[in-house]
Amino acid sequence: MKKVMFVCKKNSRRSQMAEGFAKVLGEGKIAIFSSGLDSSEVDRICVQLISEIGIDISNQTSKALSDFNADDFDGVISLCGCGVNLPEAWFLREVFADWQLDDPEGHDIDTFHRLGDEVKERVVKLIASLI
Repeated sequence: MKKVMFVCKKNSRRSQMAEGFAKVLGEGKIAIFSSGLDSSEVDRICVQLISEIGIDISNQTSKALSDFNADDFDGVISLCGCGVNLPEAWFLREVFADWQLDDPEGHDIDTFHRLGDEVKERVVKLIASLI
């Protein structure tokens, strides 16, 4: 089973949504984790948005990338364009992508919904490519 890390700047929105979608849509197919260049807290709007479609991320916490070992992962997906800021070991994984998604912080709920749809679509394609 492939082990994938979603990483973002603060592990509060984009990577948390990706983790939630991937854990449900890839259950039993891939192992999923998320982290940030820095840790913060999970955005309550993201928790609410994902719960509206039946995925509970309320127990997810924000974690720092430095708490993980790159060698334990097959792939890393950057969601914020921060791939260039990752330690070299992370972007040398078997699978690496930098999705460069907009940060919805400070925007209206429609922006969060659009981002959620985009994250879900990309996660579905990622899972299909890994299994």
